[in-house]
Amino acid sequence: MIELILLASATAVATGLGAIPVMLLGDRAQSMVPLLLGIAGGVMAVASIMGLIIPAFDRGTPFEVLGGLAIGVAFLSLARRFLSQMPRDFSQAGGRTGLLVFLVLLVHSLPEGFAVGTAYEADPAQLGIFVVIAIAIQNIPEGTSVAIPLAASGASGNRQFWMAVASSVPQPIGAVIAFLLVQEISALLPVSFGFAAGAMLALTLVEIVPDAWRGDRRQTVIGLGCSIPAMIALSLLLGV
Repeated sequence: MIELILLASATAVATGLGAIPVMLLGDRAQSMVPLLLGIAGGVMAVASIMGLIIPAFDRGTPFEVLGGLAIGVAFLSLARRFLSQMPRDFSQAGGRTGLLVFLVLLVHSLPEGFAVGTAYEADPAQLGIFVVIAIAIQNIPEGTSVAIPLAASGASGNRQFWMAVASSVPQPIGAVIAFLLVQEISALLPVSFGFAAGAMLALTLVEIVPDAWRGDRRQTVIGLGCSIPAMIALSLLLGV
């Protein structure tokens, strides 16, 4: 359990790394967002399919897996509806925009924590490490998204870093919840896999990739083209 908490906390700290380009480049860091989001989209897609959906079908019935997928998609849909009035334009300056972006990412980070906890309970040595690495990489552009409007409002680099980390605080919490639930009720494993995969895929297809595509499409394609093969190679290397 201690190791899981440390690994899930490390994914949250990785979000803070996204603030570093903003500290170094200032407003110019915004030009990197499509590339970073493209990388995140590729990472999340491969992690969802190879790290969650395929193992889920190996451990449960199609009904359980598809049911979990549907619940995950519904969860993200409800979260998006709840946050639908919040602007996502990262070009707007001001602390209010930074706070809104922070809240959006705070809600979205919970199912990512579920993915970490579920994968770790099923196979800590291979599958768990693969999902942890994928979530950590994906968190970096989220940290950039938090830091950009905060920098525009005059927030210090230290505040940018810790606000980015705080946006992923639900990840270790979600990881522990999923780990304990699956451990106590083994039948929940394929459903939990499906839930995490559904939420992450929906986030990728509805939020991450469209946000990147609205920016620099060339950067988006480069990000996807680099991250997808790299994550597939990593999954094969780890034996996932």
